[in-house]
Amino acid sequence: MPDDPIRLQPARPSRADALRNRQLLLETAQRLFAAHGVEAVSMSAIAEAAEVGKGTLYRNFANKTDLCLALLDQEQRALQERTLQRLRQVDDAYANLRWFLREVMIFVWNNLPLLLFSAPEARLIALSAPAHLWWRQTVRGLLARLGLRQHLDYATDALYVMLEAHTLYFQQQTRHCTLNELIAGIHALLDALLSYSRARQTD
Repeated sequence: MPDDPIRLQPARPSRADALRNRQLLLETAQRLFAAHGVEAVSMSAIAEAAEVGKGTLYRNFANKTDLCLALLDQEQRALQERTLQRLRQVDDAYANLRWFLREVMIFVWNNLPLLLFSAPEARLIALSAPAHLWWRQTVRGLLARLGLRQHLDYATDALYVMLEAHTLYFQQQTRHCTLNELIAGIHALLDALLSYSRARQTD
């Protein structure tokens, strides 16, 4: 009886090929999301546009939420690097806090569809997401450096909640605020909190 034929396994892609496929999928998804909206683009459409098999797609991303989070991760890392560089180079807590609030507001504004898709329910708001908690830590640390002691955590949360995706979506869609108006508003809120705190300390 002849020996069973050797069954060759399909060659696994090299790590370099896998990384290229992942980046291609991210770039394709970002392009399709920008053109059609996150909700309207299916995983199958992403695989087809990237000219890869569905198996390759799902080996990299379990679902569309996972893909959205990966796109956000790239942007978050870039924001974190810029923030660390800024804090190392500039020794002005007030200027740094105004800069940071502006940068995070721009990040949320530019990535609002991804943020809302990855946290569709109000109870899953991004405020409690570990990826965003460093925003709060940064705001709190800079407020403390500015001498704000009384109600420090409340003041931190007052600023932090204005950076949350659902809050910004409400202001954008219902109140029709522009990005510049939102940045001016959060800067005004910061100044009001600092002014109140300083007035209380001199009473």
